[in-house]
Amino acid sequence: MFTGLIEAVGQLVERKPTSGGFRLRIASPLARELAHGDSLAVNGVCLTVILAEKAEIHADVGPETMRVTTLGGLARGALVNLERPLRADSRLGGHFVQGHVDAIGHVEERRADSDFQWLTVSFPSELAPYIVHKGSIAIDGISLTVAGLGADRFDVQVVPFTLEHTNLKSIQIRDRVNLECDMVGKYVVRAAELAGLTLTPVRAGEVAH
Repeated sequence: MFTGLIEAVGQLVERKPTSGGFRLRIASPLARELAHGDSLAVNGVCLTVILAEKAEIHADVGPETMRVTTLGGLARGALVNLERPLRADSRLGGHFVQGHVDAIGHVEERRADSDFQWLTVSFPSELAPYIVHKGSIAIDGISLTVAGLGADRFDVQVVPFTLEHTNLKSIQIRDRVNLECDMVGKYVVRAAELAGLTLTPVRAGEVAH
């Protein structure tokens, strides 16, 4: 379990093919705090540390993870968000993030608002029931609040600190991002389905604030 509060930004040094997947080699001082077998969220994807030494972290990515996340398309030198799991005695500053990506979104727009940045991110239709206005969502593992919501896209406002300390500082239009919806919302929607309730889709249109 994670919080969506990024601890460090690493840099992809190597993506080496393996049988059915590949191994990531990520440069980060956080390697000193990790050991073989530890869990680590990389751009919001929960991975297992295979090796951590010399300020580098090694982690394997399997075929299913390649299919449902952006990790398979990372280029050498790409910046990645890193977070260790939540400790039982820690404060929960973000929201509960499992490291299980629900879908891949696309950055549609980035615009400045004083020192802040607005991001508009599109999402596939199957995620619509789980995204709510003013609710939480993880983008590449970052805990953010949905500030505007449409039928197939949402807005988030990013504060200067988050821009400086995550990979969002280098995000570009049409970049692919990992999306994980709030865990509580998933259980609510599932309970409604089992109760036979019909969910009414939102009409397509502009993002509403």
